[in-house]
Amino acid sequence: KQIRQVVPIVSEISRLKWQCRRGMRELDELLVRYLEDCYASDSEADKAAFRAVLELADPDLNAYLLQRQVPSSESIAGAIDRILRRTQA
Repeated sequence: KQIRQVVPIVSEISRLKWQCRRGMRELDELLVRYLEDCYASDSEADKAAFRAVLELADPDLNAYLLQRQVPSSESIAGAIDRILRRTQA
């Protein structure tokens, strides 16, 4: 049973890692770093918010992560804040 639980998590992480690749190296690295370092320990609500962030159009995602705009959605705003706070070097 333990192995069955690990396989879906690995598949999900692989799929999400692919979605983190957006074409801007700095943003790609930021998203992948968050995924690898923080996602597994996030609450289900935070995981859902991160997945929603990955569904954003590239111009919106770039504007939010570069702090040029603030998302109107509280869950997206919270996810962007977590990504920026938890991935600062």
